[in-house]
Amino acid sequence: MWLRFAPCIAAAALCLATVVAGSQASSAQTPPAPATTSPTDKPASSTAEPFAEDTTLTAKTIVYVKGNGVWDTAFDTISSSFKKLKAYVDKEGLKTDGPPMTIFTQTDDTGFQFQAAVPIAEPPKNPPRGDIAIGQSPEGHALKFVHHGSYDELDNTYEAITNYLDEKRLEAKDMFIEQYETDPVTTDSRKLTVDVLVLLK
Repeated sequence: MWLRFAPCIAAAALCLATVVAGSQASSAQTPPAPATTSPTDKPASSTAEPFAEDTTLTAKTIVYVKGNGVWDTAFDTISSSFKKLKAYVDKEGLKTDGPPMTIFTQTDDTGFQFQAAVPIAEPPKNPPRGDIAIGQSPEGHALKFVHHGSYDELDNTYEAITNYLDEKRLEAKDMFIEQYETDPVTTDSRKLTVDVLVLLK
């Protein structure tokens, strides 16, 4: 399953070590003199995201398209499936119930099998035909990892995830999910926000 990831563990680890070292060096400096603030001043809030967020997935009704592809053209393959789903959802006037997602059911070093899915609030009155089907999204204990940026750079995030699971001695199921916080049909593939959901055994 994890052959999805490119060999970047060392680079990810080096980057993490650099960030930690910089943080420690900063905290070791002499504390500055107390700053004078006005009563209306507010402390700056941290925008840093946790690398791994514990979560529980709840099964939802989905409409989905099955498919397969190769990693070199993965985003084009996936976004094409979502175009079909969007056309169906719009035509039937369905209410969505969450971000679109790709459920990867099988992977190897060259390609993958997947379900491109859109959660819906209730089953359609007219069941879909052809390559669109109705089902349930995966459920269970999972870890969420957030990726910002290019789809091509997801390999770096996946490698860091693999490293994290190894360090924590966590065992993942033979399935993982990409949940798109930005629309995979209309968003530039270089400016995505993707939640990678790893289901744990």
